[in-house]
Amino acid sequence: MDFVAIIIAASVVAGVGLFVGLFLGFAGKALEVETNELEVKVRECLPSANCGGCGYASCDALAKEIAAGTAPVSACVVGGAPVAKEIAAILGTEAGESVRLVAHVRCAGNCEAAPRIADYTGVKDCRMAALAPSKSGKGCIYGCMGFGSCAAVCPQNAITVENGIAHIDEDLCVGCGACSRMCPNHIIEIIEYRTFTVVDCSSGDKLKAVKDVCSAGCLGCGVCAKMCPSKAITMQNNLPVIDRSLCVGCGTCNSKCPTKAIKPF
Repeated sequence: MDFVAIIIAASVVAGVGLFVGLFLGFAGKALEVETNELEVKVRECLPSANCGGCGYASCDALAKEIAAGTAPVSACVVGGAPVAKEIAAILGTEAGESVRLVAHVRCAGNCEAAPRIADYTGVKDCRMAALAPSKSGKGCIYGCMGFGSCAAVCPQNAITVENGIAHIDEDLCVGCGACSRMCPNHIIEIIEYRTFTVVDCSSGDKLKAVKDVCSAGCLGCGVCAKMCPSKAITMQNNLPVIDRSLCVGCGTCNSKCPTKAIKPF
């Protein structure tokens, strides 16, 4: 046995190992990212929902922006006021007044009001159904398809599909907007909690075209806009649009609407 060769081989292996270890140690120090302690503390306050409701890609990204002062302490819609107060205490600032947001489904076309006129046999997913020629099979192509893709992405489990349309549990909803971004028909809006008046229709059609497919749809007649005492309603694309700054919640629009497609919220 050649002991000299063995010793030489062992020495080479040890030398290479030592070199690699030293290289990785120096590289780690050189490439080390400095930790922002403030950012870490802010991140610990956030709920890790990563819902995107704040406008950032993740809770990590939001924490970085809040710590840098480029995002408000109240940016987390899931955490709401309690989280805003925690972060404000860390940063030594005021949390300020936060407005509670919730999702609202602009459709009242349930199975009775807007029955299906065709069979849909594809994947029970709203995005897939939107690509089909007859969409979900409902006569109204603008409304809720009822397959629950919005419910599947809701981080709070605040959405259920009942009688063919999505329903929001306002006590659970935090207004993150995940459902709104998912909906292919764009019928879910994020509004202030207890907004005076809402429109429960998203159809762009008018009168008979609406009545033929949904008994609960807005007819586009404009009576609500004409009768509104505060001039808070205008008609756009055959649908009423409400100026929240002018609406006083008097209920005139609801009482005059022939289908009750506009109502108190």
